[in-house]
Formats: sequence, structure tokens, C-alpha cells
Amino acid sequence: MLDTKFLRENRELVENNMKKKFQDDKLHLVAEVIELDKSYRNKLKELEIKRASMNKTSKEIGALIAQGKKEEAEAAKLEVSDLKKAIPAIEAEVGELKEKVREIMCKIPQIIADDVPLGKDDSENVEVARFGNCTKKAFEIPYHTDVMESFSGLDIESARKTSGAGFYYLKGDVARVHSAILSYARDFMINRGFEYYVPPIMIRSSVVSGVMSFAEMDGMMYKIEGEDLYLIGTSEHSMIGKFMDEIIPEEALPQALTSYSPCFRKEVGAHGIEERGVYRIHQFEKQEMIVICRPEDSMEWFGKLWNNTVDFFMSLDIPVRALECCSGDLADLKVKSIDIEAWSPRLEKFFEVGSCSTLGDAQARRLGIRVRSSEDKNHKYLAHTLNNTVVAPPRALIYFFENNLNEDGSVNIPEPLRPYLGGQVKIEPKQ
Repeated sequence: MLDTKFLRENRELVENNMKKKFQDDKLHLVAEVIELDKSYRNKLKELEIKRASMNKTSKEIGALIAQGKKEEAEAAKLEVSDLKKAIPAIEAEVGELKEKVREIMCKIPQIIADDVPLGKDDSENVEVARFGNCTKKAFEIPYHTDVMESFSGLDIESARKTSGAGFYYLKGDVARVHSAILSYARDFMINRGFEYYVPPIMIRSSVVSGVMSFAEMDGMMYKIEGEDLYLIGTSEHSMIGKFMDEIIPEEALPQALTSYSPCFRKEVGAHGIEERGVYRIHQFEKQEMIVICRPEDSMEWFGKLWNNTVDFFMSLDIPVRALECCSGDLADLKVKSIDIEAWSPRLEKFFEVGSCSTLGDAQARRLGIRVRSSEDKNHKYLAHTLNNTVVAPPRALIYFFENNLNEDGSVNIPEPLRPYLGGQVKIEPKQ
């Protein structure tokens, strides 16, 4: 969310940014919010004048009585009484105008970075780099559900009975590999200096509206019936919400955190045939990384974060590429974003396994996350927030099995995972 003063002073920049994001249908919002903000500031000034007048007149009453000026004192009392009656209505108007301004400002996108490639949608995202040997296997690779079922490790039919489409049971060696990847991801990030968290998996609406746009909320979040609680779609939500309304000492930055959680998503809409099985599901687990930092450090951290994911997947013998999201594919709160996609040797193409984003001060402004300067204790400014996926199985299992599969149906266990699997170097199919 932008600052209204910034918008007033940089109207052309804000409008050009909307055009870069192909959101011409939102251009009218700029003029609307400028007028509303003007009304809000005028009404707020009126309120402040009336409050000041009431306070001043109230103080004068005692002096008038002491001077024996009873008539003047009675007139002052009437004036104070009239002001007391008028102020609540003005306060209500101020509150209503303030909320209307905020509502529109939440729809106006964050200013994207200058180097974000221009494009209408994800088909125009730009490849930044490839990592690893992206080759086809010398043998035919079965669909991932068939591979997992060969280990007696996946049961989708039973999950349909208990929970419906988009759910699954993992078991045996497949379930062990799933847990091993998450445990390794936790330790991988701890070894890179991140503090480990297990956060709440339900958050209040005030946090939800602070970390994402309303459109994303409706398309992703599950609401708890009868409660002001939502199931998280990623632990970024509760981790950023942790700092809500806080003033962080500058010397305590950066806050580099890694969190594990179950995640829940509606996954609304139709998807392609290659998103069957455990690719697009309603429930999964994820290791996330979150950074709270000074504005001048955010781009440096952005590079570190997406490279962490590249290094993680490469350590599991899974080739990946980094794909920069174009302007039209960026969510409204994002300044810049890079998706990490894993190589599928079965299809000889890449599929998304994580997304790294810097959101500038958008989330901090919505949630009131400020930093107290170490040089000037009276100076406070908004923090910058970033997030990135380390790994999100079971989707990541698809590319783990495809890239580590042998012709005889066995799967090699990369060295970093072996301590989490009792030293096993491979797992063998059971059928």
C-alpha cells in the first residue's frame, strides 16, 4: 500500500506504474482517492479546530467564574456543550473517510522495481538463469503418481473418500522422504543463519488484509466458520503478522527467519492435466524464509533468498531455473519477484516450486511495522519485508523422484538426505 502523500506528489508515476502492470481499469482510482483524501484532511482539520476550541473554552470557564463573569461563563458552557454534541458526528465522518481512503489505497499497486520486465501475464516472464544438467533420461519416466504408488507410498482414492479431491495420503518410504526433505530444509536454513520458527496456522482478518490483497484472500484462504480466523496459505502470513504494530530497534535488523507449517489453499479454478496428483492440492507442508530489513538492504536480501532455494534444490540433484516475473504477473503488493522452477525430465520442461518476493514497505505500512533509527531515537521508518519458499512438498516430491529415478524403478537418495533416512542410499519399489 502506497502512502497517500506520495501518491498526491507523484500522481503521474503512480498512474504510469498501473499502465506498466496493465491495470488501466484502475486509473480512475487515483483521482477518486486524491479527492477523498482531500475531504478527509479537511474534515480532520475541522475536527482538530473544534477540539482545540472546546479545550480552550473549557479552561476559560473557571477563570470567568473566578472573575465573577457569570454570564460569560454560562455562554462558554453552552459553547462547550454545542461542541461536545457536534464533535462525535465529525469524528464519525473522519473515520468513514479514512476507511474509504484506505480501501482504495489497498487496490492501488505498489511501485514495481525499475528493472522488472514488462509483460501482461506469466507467459511473458523472463528466464534469468539455469542451474544443473537439464537432460532427458535414457528411459521412460512414469507419471509421478505411478512412481509413488510403486513404493506403496501414495493413496489418493482413500483421501477422496475422507476429504474430497485435492487431498492425499502419503505412507512408507514416500512419507519418509517427504519428512526428510522438510527436516533437511529446516537445518539447511538454520546453517545459513536463519532462526527457526513453528508459527500459528490460523490468523485474524487484520493480519490477512495486511499481508495480501483482497483478491488473493478470496481466491486462497479458508475461513473458519463463526470465527475471525483464517487458515494460512503460507507461513509468511503469520510470520510477518508477528511484527504487527511493533517498533523494531534498527540494531535488531535484519530479522532472518525460517518457518515450517502446514498450508491450506482453495486453489480455485481449472488447471491442466499435468497438475493432477499431488501438484495442485488443498493441503501441503512448507519451509519458508522471511526477512525484515532496512530499505537499503532489501535488494541484497532478495538476491540471497532466491539463491538459497537454488542451492537447496541443486543439493538434491534437481536442476532448476530462475524466472523473473513480468509486470503483469506481479501481485499488487510486490516490488519484484523471481519464481524458482524445477526441471521435469519426464516432460522436458520446468514447473514452479517456489517464489521469492520483495514487497518493499507495502506489508509494513498495512501492519504498522516500523524501525527506530539507531542514530536518532525519535526517527522511525517503515521496514521492508521479503519472503521466499525453501521447499513445499509434496509438490517437490514430483521432481525429486523424476530426477533421482533409476531405470530399475529405484530412487537414489542424495547425500544430504541420507542422515534423515537412516543412512539409506536408495529406496526400492515394492511393486
